[in-house]
Parts: sequence; C-alpha cells; structure tokens
Amino acid sequence: MMPLANTILQVHQLCKSYGTTTVVDQLSFELHAGECYGLLGPNGAGKTTTLRCCLGLTLADQGQITLLGHTLPQQARAARHKVGIVPQFDNLDPDFSVAENLLIFGRYFGLKDAQTRQRIPALLDFAGLSGKENAPLSSLSGGMKRRLTLARALVNDPDLLILDEPTTGLDPQARHLIWERLKRLLQQGKTILLTTHFMDEAERLSHRLAIMDHGRIKAEDTPTALIAAHIEPHVVELYGEAAPSWAQQHAQNLAARLEISGETAFCYLTDEQLTPLLARARQNPGLRILQRRANLEDVFLKLTGRELRD
Repeated sequence: MMPLANTILQVHQLCKSYGTTTVVDQLSFELHAGECYGLLGPNGAGKTTTLRCCLGLTLADQGQITLLGHTLPQQARAARHKVGIVPQFDNLDPDFSVAENLLIFGRYFGLKDAQTRQRIPALLDFAGLSGKENAPLSSLSGGMKRRLTLARALVNDPDLLILDEPTTGLDPQARHLIWERLKRLLQQGKTILLTTHFMDEAERLSHRLAIMDHGRIKAEDTPTALIAAHIEPHVVELYGEAAPSWAQQHAQNLAARLEISGETAFCYLTDEQLTPLLARARQNPGLRILQRRANLEDVFLKLTGRELRD
C-alpha cells in the first residue's frame, strides 16, 4: 500500500507473536497529518507492542510500517529523529535539574546545547513550569513531572507525538491542563498517536480512534460515529441489592439490551424505550437510578467485555 501525501504513519497487516501467543494480529491503520488518533484497548490488547513496532524498537514478524516517509525497521533511526515520545511511566533523570533534563535529551537528537537552551523557556512556559529551570526533580509534583516529560518530548520539534497513557495517576486538574496543552499542539499542526484507558480523554482529544482487543482492531471511526454505530443512545443504570433481580424481571422486556455487573444493572435503550423503563423503575423506591447518554466507555465495554484483564 502506498501512503497518501499527508500520511504520517501507515501500518499494514502487522503481526507479532511471542512463542505461541499472538500479540498483534493482522493490524492495519494510518495517521494523517494534524490529527489525534487514539488506540484503545484493555490490558494485553497489544497496544504497547504495536507502539514499539511503530518505532522500530520491536521487530514485527510480518507487515509493513511507514513512519514519516521512512520504511521500518530499516530506517527506524532516521524516522525517530522527528518523533517525540511520552512513555507510560516517567523516566526523567533525578540527578539533573529541570533544564538539565531538557538539555541532555536534546543531545540525543544531535542538537547543540545552545539550540536547546534557546528552546527551554518556551518549552517550560508551554508545560506551565516557568521559573522551575533550576529546580531539582525531587521538588516537583507528579503532575509537574508529567508536564516536564511532555516538554521533553517536544525538544526536537517533532512532527509526531506518541503518548502512552499520558495522564495516568494525575489528579483532575493536572489532567485537564495536559488536555489543554495537547489541544494546543494539534492546533499548531502536530500529529498525535494516543493510547489511554480514560475514555473521556480519548473522546475529547481523538479525531479518530480504534478499539483493539487480542491484537485486532474491533472498530475504528470518530468517537461520535462509534457511539452511534455500536450502542443504543440512552443508558439507565440501576443500583442496589435489588437492582439485578428487578432488572431481569422487568427491564428484560423494556430495554434493547441489559447487562448486569455486581449490584448494577445497565439498561441500554432506544428513544422509544426510555420513558416506559424510567416510569416502571421509579415505581420501586428501593432502586437508585442514573439516566445518561451513551458514551465511548459503553462502546468499549460492549466490544471488549467487562471481565478484568491482567
């Protein structure tokens, strides 16, 4: 397959196995310039292996990868020169200050120290870390370290940012700040490949996304289109000890689909089904009721299941 002119990353029929376990299975997708593409999946779905193959760090068993016009893995080093990476876990150097972390990282890309020093004020301003140039890593909060990792990923002015669960472990304020910074990067024309377990994060940032499981893509489209195609428009959650039995007795015939998890019954409903079910449920004072619109998490759980993954 020939990539289009605005294609930043193209993956075609990618396969990777470890022993008898197939981790990535005939995977194909592509990123276009200026978009955020979300790659979602439960633990063990093959996301990290896919990212490593896309960077030339893991050798695929078969398939083709083109990154920024370079064929991988043969030209991986040249391709990575214009890629910024925010790993799942921070790997900042605790022995260096904030500015020194950026300075050292710039050398990996062949940047002269003078070039990096010139960029540092803008990078720290972008990350909300102005005035922290000489601060030791031990003085930074978790949110600050995560923002520094994002600033470090931009030190080489990359065309593609690969973000592996960028807001895991952060409080809501820090998450929203990073979201705002990522949206700013997209407005500047950067391209982002995002993996996350936060469905609201994927829905806010991604122009398109793929839900993968067991190494395969189960569905791919815009967040809005995925919700419309795979799930009923309304969800009524019923809580309490009596909720599962009540739902099985009464909601089974009123809802398009019923799922029970613990003491919660999830009733998925069409427009016509919503009012009758709510009226019936409100007749039982022992039920707690939450009515909401269907969202990306509902699609994710429908396609990948509710069971825990290791």
